[in-house]
Amino acid sequence: MLRVVPRALRLPRPWRPFRARGCASDGAAGSPEIQVRALAGPDQGISEILMNRPRARNALGNVLVSELLDALARLREERQVRVLIFRSGVKGVFCAASSAVMGLIETTRGLLPGAGGTQRLPRCLGVALAKELIFTGRRLSGEQAHSLGLVNHAVAQNEEGDAAYHRARELAREILPQAPIAVRLGKVAIDRGIEVDIASGMAIEGICYAQNIPTRDRLEGMAAFREKRPPRFVGE
Repeated sequence: MLRVVPRALRLPRPWRPFRARGCASDGAAGSPEIQVRALAGPDQGISEILMNRPRARNALGNVLVSELLDALARLREERQVRVLIFRSGVKGVFCAASSAVMGLIETTRGLLPGAGGTQRLPRCLGVALAKELIFTGRRLSGEQAHSLGLVNHAVAQNEEGDAAYHRARELAREILPQAPIAVRLGKVAIDRGIEVDIASGMAIEGICYAQNIPTRDRLEGMAAFREKRPPRFVGE
């Protein structure tokens, strides 16, 4: 355990490995492909998952997926975790910023987009634009993807190559002080609701809303608003 130190001097906890049993790792110098650490100080409540499979450029192999699922299962049980950031230990892979190139190139290989691409993309971009991107297999720059709404943010790369990570951490800091149960239920309502018709989606939203009403955080949020002070959410 970390010793208690003044808040300004508190450092991030070291990376913790999550090894998949009976599997060899492809990480650098034999290190695990998935590592986890919890941040401290003003970032307490933010945890990071580091993907570290340099030889395969973080491709989703059996070991990486197994370790990732193990890490997520453990983090799900840690109530102090409010925001989770995925980052890469491989330079130039995953979160490469505005220089990144992306696209649905499956049709150039005689395939169809998988993972819900033909269903989710039209909902995000509209049918006409989704068809254009899928039919042409066009590759987009980070800035083009941002302008179309495919990604939330596009940032200019810095010398260290981690500009996207810093933007993600800034976003995590914005989420951190919000009511954790309300954020979680909002995520459920969005993720589940997008998969069904509008009437079913409204029903899911209603169920999530009802679950949030009796929480201490909801009462604290209302009290803080009345008293004109910052809320102190506890996740209950």
